[in-house]
Amino acid sequence: MPPSLQREEFKYDGELTAFLKKAVAYADTYSHFSFFQSNDIPYPFEPFKTLVAIGAKEILKPSHANFDALGAFHQDDWVFGFLGYDLKNELELLKSEHSNHENFDNIGFFKPEILIELEQNNVIITAANPSAIWQIITKTIDSKIAPIDVGRIKSKISKTEYIESVEKLRSHIEEGDIYEINFCQEFYGDIKALNPSDVYWALNTASPKPFSAFQKFNDQYLVCASPERFMRKAGNKLTSQPIKGTVRRGQDDEEDAILKHQLRNDEKEMAENMMIVDLVRNDLAKSSKTGSVKVEEMFGIYAFEQVFQMISTVTSESRDGLTYLDVIKNAFPMGSMTGAPKHKVMQLIELYESSKRGIFSGAAGYISPDGDFDFNVIIRSIFLNMKDNQFSFQVGSAITYDSDPEKEYEECLLKASAIRSILTTK
Repeated sequence: MPPSLQREEFKYDGELTAFLKKAVAYADTYSHFSFFQSNDIPYPFEPFKTLVAIGAKEILKPSHANFDALGAFHQDDWVFGFLGYDLKNELELLKSEHSNHENFDNIGFFKPEILIELEQNNVIITAANPSAIWQIITKTIDSKIAPIDVGRIKSKISKTEYIESVEKLRSHIEEGDIYEINFCQEFYGDIKALNPSDVYWALNTASPKPFSAFQKFNDQYLVCASPERFMRKAGNKLTSQPIKGTVRRGQDDEEDAILKHQLRNDEKEMAENMMIVDLVRNDLAKSSKTGSVKVEEMFGIYAFEQVFQMISTVTSESRDGLTYLDVIKNAFPMGSMTGAPKHKVMQLIELYESSKRGIFSGAAGYISPDGDFDFNVIIRSIFLNMKDNQFSFQVGSAITYDSDPEKEYEECLLKASAIRSILTTK
């Protein structure tokens, strides 16, 4: 910890969500912040820590920023931010020529002026003057929730175009080019009036997730309700938790039990999950000690607000001599958001998708001073561009030969249901 910073612990007697709302409101007075939380959702190998990083004492400049630049920027300090999907072009001979409506940089990180950590009811503040920050946040008056008013939600492609593309992708699978591909589409519209913090808390209420993230980079906001971890490094232990397999929640406990059983025994969903687990195992093996890659859980079924998800957990021990950036690069982007084999699938994503993914299906998270990290997968997310008054979001589903294009389209809408409900609230 730099000598100019102090670390103090405080006890908050009230409801912690109330404190977090005050902390985020204070954070939004700065040009940059990152907020991660787990919503107290139990998760194998732990969900996100609750962290609020506020203000930017130093920013990774977006021009020519890449993985190597991030390594030079880190310098044994806390850094918070995101890795965009299109960083793949740095790792493979690939390109991204489409446009999208988010306009985020490929990579964005900053070193915070203030770091807030929550451990049960203890609030730990690292800052030049922690007591002053504590006083400001606890005395913050909750602002009145502003209406979320946006224009009509538009789709970059029509349902007919989506179905035609899925059929073409099925032909690629039949011909043996690929085994599975995650095919995505973009929705977008105009912002008439909204407060980004209100959008985040509304989405978090409608769809609480274990890898929730809310980030501000100047006029751009990431509002993220992610259920999925890309990768965590804790010491020499690596953990990746791909999601493949989705079904809606039921109207009651009885229907829930039926749908949960159906998902756990759905051969198509299990085959999708298994293919991605194999891909993740191969990705981790590039960074791991021989024989250390293990599937800790296969086909785990976890309940979220709108859906059940099939989640598997893969762990390993990192090889000596590798940096944390080597570990990230060897597995990026997340296999669940590409497909198999990864390189060919990413070529077809560029060919058949109509929008640049940008930071969607990338990763948001942090790197600690000692090089440990935790990153989610940027899905179930709204991208807000307050300068241009634009919002967008993307959703996708895994396409295999057995996929029914109509059902895959409906799965996309199901995954977007929480976002759509927030943006259509008047």
